Amino acid sequence: MAIVTVSRGSYTEGIAVAEALARELGSPCVSREVVLDAAEFSGVDEKALTSTLEDPPRFWEKTPGRIPAHLNIVRTALLRRAQGGDLVYHGYAGHLMLSGIPHVLRVRIIAGPEKRIAALMKDFGMDHKQATAHLRRLDVQLAKWTQFLYGVDWQDPSLYDVVLNLDHISVEGAVTILAQMVRSADFQPTDASRKAFDDLYLSSAVWAELTKDPRTKGANIRVGADDGAVVISGVAPNTKVADAIEEVAAKVDGVLEVDNQVGVGGGWSW
Repeated sequence: MAIVTVSRGSYTEGIAVAEALARELGSPCVSREVVLDAAEFSGVDEKALTSTLEDPPRFWEKTPGRIPAHLNIVRTALLRRAQGGDLVYHGYAGHLMLSGIPHVLRVRIIAGPEKRIAALMKDFGMDHKQATAHLRRLDVQLAKWTQFLYGVDWQDPSLYDVVLNLDHISVEGAVTILAQMVRSADFQPTDASRKAFDDLYLSSAVWAELTKDPRTKGANIRVGADDGAVVISGVAPNTKVADAIEEVAAKVDGVLEVDNQVGVGGGWSW
């Protein structure tokens, strides 16, 4: 069955849709659990990972090396959760983390400002002016976050397979539509889509292990994978780090061959 990612702005009832869809499909529904998994696996503090995913770009510009490493650690955790094939994920840009996998159904849930403002007023006792200002800040921050980290406008409908407006559709109606899409032939795994998943998972797992290992942590790298063959490119701060990369990568389960193309001359600032 398809993996479903639900992208939602604040106070759109996107969480309700994701949870109800997971119940309908009999699938796990995960969100913040992925960050907890990532922290446990990598040894990176949960708060540090959350800051990468949430804080305004100006903070992370001071330590740019953490951004791609932390994002990949979280993506690896998400891919591990999705290995079973049945998953509904709502949270930090899952549709972007899992790009290139055809059997991922990418959903965006939206709602008009008045509905979202009313939810804020009810939940936090804000007046209309306060709720409007707060909602605007949240939306601006999210737009800056996705532009900075992924170079895209998160509101671009071409990033999604379906956009549902809960001003006009109930949560139950949205679940009915999405369940039909998930069960359609268009989003069933194929040999090609499983290969895309496996290659992304392996490349992410290798990168995460290289980030985790103190011998290779400082390298500025990118990793690609194709049926167990891994290509690692980029730069390392010294020869010792560059030489350790192949050894660390080769120990990752599923790696059959390592092509280490990492040169010497730079690295990440941690």
